[in-house]
Amino acid sequence: MSAVTETARIAAPANRFGQSVRDSLVIAKRNLIRMSRIPEMVIFGLIQPIMFVVLFSYVFGGSMQIGGSTSSTDYKNFLMAGIFAQTVTFATAGAGAGIADDMHKGLIDRFRSLPMARGAVLTGRTLADLVQTALTLLVLAVVALLVGWRVGSDGDTNAGKVLGAFGLLLLLGYAFTWIGALIGLSVRTPEAATSGGLIWLFPVTFISAAFVDSGNMTPWLRHIAEWNPFSATVQACRVLFANPGQSRSDAWPMQHPVWASLIYSVLIILVFRTLAVRKYRSATA
Repeated sequence: MSAVTETARIAAPANRFGQSVRDSLVIAKRNLIRMSRIPEMVIFGLIQPIMFVVLFSYVFGGSMQIGGSTSSTDYKNFLMAGIFAQTVTFATAGAGAGIADDMHKGLIDRFRSLPMARGAVLTGRTLADLVQTALTLLVLAVVALLVGWRVGSDGDTNAGKVLGAFGLLLLLGYAFTWIGALIGLSVRTPEAATSGGLIWLFPVTFISAAFVDSGNMTPWLRHIAEWNPFSATVQACRVLFANPGQSRSDAWPMQHPVWASLIYSVLIILVFRTLAVRKYRSATA
């Protein structure tokens, strides 16, 4: 084997990786430009979580018992980690609908006919959705502060921990967008993708420790909630934000929520990215 051939083999993986990164960024840019030209997509994406903050804070605040207290302030501080997590995961429906729309219009077939890295179209789409989710999360955090949410309300925290909590939220949101990508490739219309993206999200988000203390649930339901990946991220955020309502459960995800959140999110990305890319190769409009 010649030195030239050996060098080419070594360089090939690096070239493929570089091409994949470049192609993914091009697709991400394309989707961000598309989002900027349809501002109602961003506006409606912001309105829903703001409504959840206001409704849950003022409708349920004062009637929910958190740590033996029915203080509306305690509930607001308890609530926000759950609202943040719900917001980033609901981006799944938008990701699925966007990919299904591209499929319906034949854009996916056009992309596959180009000399692009496999998976770049999906990676670019999920990265663009991640940027939109980060913007929504920023606006939501400002609204939460306005209604009375405060970090460090149940202990000490610092800027690093707070940023770490938002990082875990974005990682969870990115992981769930890959589930949305798979759904978008598996259905025929954007409407079906939206419905399919929301149906399973409701039990995932509500059978959790996001909005109520899981310790008050029946035993079998409590175990499901405590091992729910969504609950792990919510618990991790409450710990890092030093907010009340941190679960005292003996379940491993509740005892080590930061590690559990990281492990769950990475596993979801690995599994569903693999399935989505495989589906992308064979999907037809």
